[in-house]
Amino acid sequence: MTRAARAVASPHVVCIEDFRPLARLRLPRPVFDYLDGGADGEVTLRENCRIFNDVTFRPRHAVVVSNCDLRTRVLGFDVSFPALLAPVGYSRLMHPDGEAGAARAAGLAGTAYILSTISGHRVEDVKAASSGPVCFQLYLMGGRAASEAVIERARVAGCAALVITIDTPVAGLRERDYRNGMKELMSGSVLEKLPFLPQILARPGWIASFLRDGGLSKLPNVVIPGKGPMELVDVTAALARAAVSWDDLKWIRGLWPGPIVIKGILTGDDARRAVDEGAAAVVVSNHGGRQLDGVRPSLRALPEVVTAVNGQAEVLMDGGVRRGTDIVKAICLGASAVLCGRAYAYGLAAAGQAGVSRALAILRADVERTLRLLGCQSIAALDRSYVDVPASWQ
Repeated sequence: MTRAARAVASPHVVCIEDFRPLARLRLPRPVFDYLDGGADGEVTLRENCRIFNDVTFRPRHAVVVSNCDLRTRVLGFDVSFPALLAPVGYSRLMHPDGEAGAARAAGLAGTAYILSTISGHRVEDVKAASSGPVCFQLYLMGGRAASEAVIERARVAGCAALVITIDTPVAGLRERDYRNGMKELMSGSVLEKLPFLPQILARPGWIASFLRDGGLSKLPNVVIPGKGPMELVDVTAALARAAVSWDDLKWIRGLWPGPIVIKGILTGDDARRAVDEGAAAVVVSNHGGRQLDGVRPSLRALPEVVTAVNGQAEVLMDGGVRRGTDIVKAICLGASAVLCGRAYAYGLAAAGQAGVSRALAILRADVERTLRLLGCQSIAALDRSYVDVPASWQ
């Protein structure tokens, strides 16, 4: 066992929440708060996690579960249990292993990884790192020519699906980032950086690994014609020019022959529109509470979307997943699988690839234990009869 793996083994890390203080201890405050924070008053960020408490289980007791089958099929590929790794931007800032390390851990665990456009590693390198499926999450950054180029690179690299995020016409107001000087630290002059440097200097271990990894990198998957890879500091401005419309999906469909997933769905109307536009799957998501604050938590929006889709596409859910019980509740309410973001990103920040592997192992063990305690033989057998929901949800 490596030193990093020992640091996140039991009893140091027993549940996903145990990674959070380790990540806080290792990362400078601006980087940790970028990972940990949400938009505005962070109401939706908190509700994404809390809402799972409103759903309770209805177990079948005196049932012997001899074989517990956690496998499921998503987007045409098989995964060992119904949790995929969500796209997390700036992962390489959190740890040099970054996206490649997370993808490698996902493959070793038998599940899929979704690579963010805002990545510090090339799509080809991330795909090569994983023995499992890798999907590519698309922002229309850098204009259509840059987007067409990266879509083609993702296709040639063998990515299993294209995940289009539709809830970022502008970046949400993440107040912690403003207070911590994230923008100044990444793009400001030396004078602008000075007030915030103590936060960085307080984490010499992170600084050393960051500098060994080459410091602030460009975005290797967003190549601007005639200019080269986009500077990392241009991201916020680029997102404001990269809003996705439903009309864009027709153009993207002409470029991408595989499954298209629409991420950022919170209403039945948008879900039906996504299906009409040919989506193979939709992701019920509020961007981890990082965009519009005050929207419904993902789990609360899930039943409406499942009803609207009516079996015409797969429904995934993203937001607030911290335990295997959360995953099982989402499956009972109609999700094919969930996406985990912070649940593995805290592990990545704490211990790199080893932290991601440990996070996945914890979630998988949680799911299996939950099924056995429910008296349920398999993921496929889960349905609404295993849970109670508040009357107001009906």
